[in-house]
Amino acid sequence: MVNLKNEFLNVTILKKGAEIRSVKSKKGTEFMWDANPNVWPMSAPVMFPVCGGLRDDKFIYENKEYTLQKHGYARFCDFEVVENSDTKAVFMLKSNEESKKSYPFDYEFTIKYELKEKSIVVTYGVLNKTDGKMYYSCGGHEAYACPEGIEEYSILFDKNVTLKSSVLNGNLLEHKTVTVLENNNKLDLKKEFFAIDALVFKEVDFDKVTLVNKNNTRKVTVEFDGFKTFMLWTKPEGDYICLEPWCNAPDDIDSDFDFVNKKGIMCLEKGEYKEKVHTITYED
Repeated sequence: MVNLKNEFLNVTILKKGAEIRSVKSKKGTEFMWDANPNVWPMSAPVMFPVCGGLRDDKFIYENKEYTLQKHGYARFCDFEVVENSDTKAVFMLKSNEESKKSYPFDYEFTIKYELKEKSIVVTYGVLNKTDGKMYYSCGGHEAYACPEGIEEYSILFDKNVTLKSSVLNGNLLEHKTVTVLENNNKLDLKKEFFAIDALVFKEVDFDKVTLVNKNNTRKVTVEFDGFKTFMLWTKPEGDYICLEPWCNAPDDIDSDFDFVNKKGIMCLEKGEYKEKVHTITYED
């Protein structure tokens, strides 16, 4: 494990998956879900090289078919710690012959966690080491503890929004939506939202959300400029809510499997490096 700390936060990150396991305030408040294996055994899996499900768990690239599981594989991999101080850690995952069986690109994928006062700045960096173009996506899946139950929490927006959730069919999206909020800046969480699975908001026009407790000062703010899909998810028996900024949405049910043209997939030229950043602020 890797530990980060400053005057406001103590953070624990696993080397497996470079996954945040604990974020505690100096008051002792634990903000992260405890990864209870009887409910959901993760707390903040990182999604790479794809977010969500692919139709039939496969894609086609340069006329060859590849099998790739939902959310990709990075969350199951052991990352190398390439930098570590009290307030910053950088984790790296490199492609290898095994990874290229399911994802045919050479890369270095880095995740940097940096503490800045009450915030963690999360930076996903991808360097294309392929002799040609590289196509990929990435996203966050942090689960925030709601010990009183999710119905004691709301999601706040900086402006009035209308939220239309794409309907999930297994891991894929139907061509229909359900409106869960109309011209309002507050969404009160309800377990019934997650009776089927997640709420999926595509092409969002907001880049900041705040999870607030209705009865106290506990809150988590996530800022995610440049991520066009935003998800909310929990399991009905779990006292947590995932606030998930994604670069791509799950496949449609009639996807043509073409990875290059998959909506939200990003492209790197040979030798190119790009970053995606989201910032999480914890207050109690």
